[in-house]
Amino acid sequence: MSDTVLIDKIKAQFTDKVLENHDFRGDQTVTVDKSIILDLLKWLRDDPETNMSFLMDLTCVDYMDRKGARFEVVYHLFSLKFNHRVRVKCPVEEDDCEIDSACPLYKGANWYEREVWDMYGVKFRNHPKLKRILLYEEFKGHPLRKDYPINKRQPLIGPMN
Repeated sequence: MSDTVLIDKIKAQFTDKVLENHDFRGDQTVTVDKSIILDLLKWLRDDPETNMSFLMDLTCVDYMDRKGARFEVVYHLFSLKFNHRVRVKCPVEEDDCEIDSACPLYKGANWYEREVWDMYGVKFRNHPKLKRILLYEEFKGHPLRKDYPINKRQPLIGPMN
């Protein structure tokens, strides 16, 4: 798909839930309300014209004081069949810091969501095993948050037996 055909399809399907969109050098991006993320991902995966069968990446951005919502969970999807991609962004407020898990739709989301939880503290509802993946369980806080103190000392843990 070229130009904004993919964005137009998403806007037609999820009219009132698309908050923003843009197409820059063929890089199509939509920002949607987090309440529809599972419906949108499922539709993008299952629709024969989009066929977004591959979740390339899932990450998070901390905007702290630069945007309305503090966090944005970002999904990078790719269609192996049609060789097109789309980026889906979901704003997540700090005081309601959770979003539905994409694990039921994409098995590869498991590791990505655990990483986002570990580094940013965004919870994924219905995740099969949401626990730290890069840091140890006793670690306090989420180190990729912009307000995480750079000189914070962490509890020392001994070797595991």
